[in-house]
Amino acid sequence: MSIAENRRARFEYHIEEQFEAGMVLEGWEVKAVRAGQVQLTDGHVMIKNGELFLIGCRINPLRTASTHVNPLADRTKKLLMKKDEIRRLIGKVEQKGFTMVPLNLHYKGSHIKCDIALAKGKDKADKRETEKKRDWEREKGRLMRHAVPSNKA
Repeated sequence: MSIAENRRARFEYHIEEQFEAGMVLEGWEVKAVRAGQVQLTDGHVMIKNGELFLIGCRINPLRTASTHVNPLADRTKKLLMKKDEIRRLIGKVEQKGFTMVPLNLHYKGSHIKCDIALAKGKDKADKRETEKKRDWEREKGRLMRHAVPSNKA
């Protein structure tokens, strides 16, 4: 079941490969995610000391958060993956000009997982092409809904 989706990622980038990573979250973050208080649109994945971190994922704290916890909405979250997968990702990002972006957050059993993508940025022409396709699909749907049925018997 999907929790949050980064729709801008598919518009801004060509998605090459997709991976699933676990997330290190605090208790108040898990409660806020379950309440739907999460936003992924500005998120990106950074590599630091051979580890992956999710930056820009905003989890808004609930009003009922504990008094002894000082919640930070834009806290950097560590992503959990196998070491050989991380090494492969690091190699592609450093050599071939790829970037890593979060695509969505979802549940897998009782755990919260993050789908990250190895992606290359689109240029303006590609973005315009994506917009044209999206507009045409929307218009096609409108035409199909409002089409007059013919009386051929």
